[in-house]
Amino acid sequence: MDIVALYVGVAFVAGVLASLLRLPPLVGFLAAGFALGAAHVPQMPGLEVLAEIGVALLLFTIGLKLDVRSLVKPEIWLTTAVHMVISIAVAVGFLGLLGVVGVGLVAGQSVGTLALVGLALSFSSTVFVVKVLEDRSDATSLYGRIAIGILVVQDLVAVVFLAVAEGDPPSPWAAALLLLVPGRRVLHALWDRVGHGELQALFGVAVALGPGYYLFEHVGLRGDLGALVMGALLAMHPRAGEMSRSLMTFKELLLVGFFLEIGLHGTPQLQHVAMAAGLLLLIPVQMAVFAVVLWVLRLRRRTAFLSGLVLGNFSEFGIIVVAVGADAGLLGEDWVVVVALAVAASFVISAIVNRRGVELASRLSRLLPAKDPSSLHPDDRLVDVGDADALVLGLGRVGSATCAKLRDGYGLRVTGVEHDPARVEAARGEGFDVVRADATDVEFWARVKRAGHVEVAVLAMPFHNANLIALSRLQDAGFDGQVAAIARYDDDAAELRRHGAHAVFHLYGAAGAELADRAAEVLAGGR
Repeated sequence: MDIVALYVGVAFVAGVLASLLRLPPLVGFLAAGFALGAAHVPQMPGLEVLAEIGVALLLFTIGLKLDVRSLVKPEIWLTTAVHMVISIAVAVGFLGLLGVVGVGLVAGQSVGTLALVGLALSFSSTVFVVKVLEDRSDATSLYGRIAIGILVVQDLVAVVFLAVAEGDPPSPWAAALLLLVPGRRVLHALWDRVGHGELQALFGVAVALGPGYYLFEHVGLRGDLGALVMGALLAMHPRAGEMSRSLMTFKELLLVGFFLEIGLHGTPQLQHVAMAAGLLLLIPVQMAVFAVVLWVLRLRRRTAFLSGLVLGNFSEFGIIVVAVGADAGLLGEDWVVVVALAVAASFVISAIVNRRGVELASRLSRLLPAKDPSSLHPDDRLVDVGDADALVLGLGRVGSATCAKLRDGYGLRVTGVEHDPARVEAARGEGFDVVRADATDVEFWARVKRAGHVEVAVLAMPFHNANLIALSRLQDAGFDGQVAAIARYDDDAAELRRHGAHAVFHLYGAAGAELADRAAEVLAGGR
């Protein structure tokens, strides 16, 4: 128990220090892992298992938001393939140049060894990228969906590589996993019976780790890939978003173990640190390749750079790839420590960059020529809200009810703004005017400004940070109408007011007031 208390205490202190430095807590957890490893503290019992569960639940929640059909789109698979080829070629050239000038770790290495390191560095971190997207509430935005799709395809490539490198191909029984597709109906029916409380969260964990992680591992496939697949099979259930939220705190806590474990891959020496620092020079190339390829595939410059910035890091899969390569005698053990250092350092750099990623993407957009709007990808064209009197941003349950009340109760012309395709279709099916767009997109708000008719904007998105960003976008675009917003907590409501919202409604307080009104109506009717 003493070791557990030490690990928890060090992780907490490091996370707080990172927050005070305005860095994500995960940067502190990485630093804590390296500090514990350098101090030769015994590894906490069960840490590896906790980390694996955390990653499995993370991928399961990704699957709950994943549209599998998106993986066959060119902006997903073609971008992944082109980026991987270019990244490996650049890494081979860069490391080969270091070998020519006499850098010890790469001197005399074969092209195959350098290509293996390049492959390891071509992956982006699923865990890190999804954390960034969740913090921004952008997992279902266009660039977020593209980034997650690319990560899924990269994971599939990693699964194939590991199966080949380890000489352990999947079991013939792996084909039986296709039965999970029709079998999802059984899981949906069971889900309908478990309710909304802790049993629903336990059901999610059981599906992710049972038919997900364990079953896939048992037939020779990666367990975390199985968790992702099970999440995707449950994604069409109406309570998928609710389950994702119910698992959030548990998942976040377990992921601390994952970030701690990265730092325990060995005690770095000076040559390891120097080589890892050199590998970080490849990150801007990685970002640029993603951005340029997506721009060529008709994505807007801003969308392309947002995707490139969020994907600009090395992956935990890189550590696994070089570890497997070292076990197979394809490269030296030193590379495991080097790549672990590079992965951790890339997280720090990417965290700093993506802290202002939206603003940075807008500035970098000037580096590429603008495209004719009519030639842009259909999902990335600018939209016009027409002659709407009111905009409702976010069409969840609160936003949809707000649209209906403003339209039917007050006779206003209302347009909803939502970036989730499923919600857009559902709202249009109910007769609402809806545009599919990202409410945090500065170019979208520039178009709203030109419309000139909007008198009130309602910020009804479920995440506080998303509402704050949208409020900032409204103000930057010169919007002079009224702004109303929802908030879950008192401090969130106060922050929205400080930033200029004219009316803020506490979600639970407003529900209580509405309930009191209904109770009074019932009382009056019974007299």
